[in-house]
Amino acid sequence: MPDEILIGDVIKSRKPHPCGSDEWTVIRTGADIKIKCNKCARIVMLDRDSFLRRRKALISRVSHLGTATK
Repeated sequence: MPDEILIGDVIKSRKPHPCGSDEWTVIRTGADIKIKCNKCARIVMLDRDSFLRRRKALISRVSHLGTATK
């Protein structure tokens, strides 16, 4: 899995959030990664290493034109 993380990427986490969802949208990148739960809209900030360990798969990626690809 590539380590490149883009704003708008939808990722699947290894463990589900307490709300039951395991899909998150990346809303900020940098030294820390901010993600938002796609079910309950909770926002979580993780350092880059924790984020890379906790993600399981890339579900969709937003292209530079703003359209999602799978």
